[in-house]
Amino acid sequence: MAFSSDNIQVFLSVLDQGSFSAAARSLSRVPSAVSMAIAHLEAELDMPLFDRSGREPRPTAAARALEPQARLLAGQLQQLNAQALSLTQGLEERLTVAIAPELLASRWTEPIAALAREYPLLQVEVLAAPQVDALELLHTGRAQLALVFERPSIDGREGFQEVGSETLVAVMAPDHPVLQAARAAAAARGEASALAQLREEHLTTTRQIVVASRDLAQIDRRFVFARHHWRTDNHLAALGLIEAGLGWGWQPRALVQPRIDAGTLVEMPFENLSNGTALWVDVVWSKERPLGLGARRFVDLMAHDAHRAGHPAEQNCSGT
Repeated sequence: MAFSSDNIQVFLSVLDQGSFSAAARSLSRVPSAVSMAIAHLEAELDMPLFDRSGREPRPTAAARALEPQARLLAGQLQQLNAQALSLTQGLEERLTVAIAPELLASRWTEPIAALAREYPLLQVEVLAAPQVDALELLHTGRAQLALVFERPSIDGREGFQEVGSETLVAVMAPDHPVLQAARAAAAARGEASALAQLREEHLTTTRQIVVASRDLAQIDRRFVFARHHWRTDNHLAALGLIEAGLGWGWQPRALVQPRIDAGTLVEMPFENLSNGTALWVDVVWSKERPLGLGARRFVDLMAHDAHRAGHPAEQNCSGT
């Protein structure tokens, strides 16, 4: 085999430094060792890589043709060595993050991208699951981290880092029968607009679309207001049902704002209460399992991104 990790390094160094002596200095070797390594490589390949007729060796056309692949191999070897070192320092083979579907539009992709730049060979898996299911994946060990809304109470098995907040708003289709009835009532009263004509009873008497676990026994009662509700484990399915006028639902403003701007959804206009509930967003992990290097770094990156975005991320119960 002509090429090896060592002679690829020597070959590229000569290309970059422009001479055998300069390459030798950059590699902390004697010039004769560099010259001999290139000569052996040329003999193995049965073709010249450098023209030695002038003062300094000049790369031949063959050398330039081999250069791109040589650089690719050198980069891959560097990544492999870095990965091996990271594994000895506690880098997991795969990092799995379970995300509540409503938070898929939140700020988590840039921290993932930064993590990929630092550990390019780390395998990353992102699972979308309703909050209860995401936490179950965490506690069974299927996922190392969960990105979820704040929980109604602190679970002693969990450590968490606050990484921002989201505002949930009650939305429905603009042509929903409830809004049509409100407009008709306003018109009958001679009012020009039906805004601010809904009340809290409309939340309880109108069908609600809920994103919830597949386990029918599991549901977050903090956000189930209606006596009659439909449930799905998928946020896109929930949005489709709401846009079709089949019910109202709580959705993060960041997720539904484009649809509100497009006119396919409206924030429910209330007469006697404001529309919007702010919730903290946490990255959660299990205290019962040590976090790997990648998971710890992702938590740090999420906290840093939250701070940069203006969310101070003060609450931290690490337990690791």
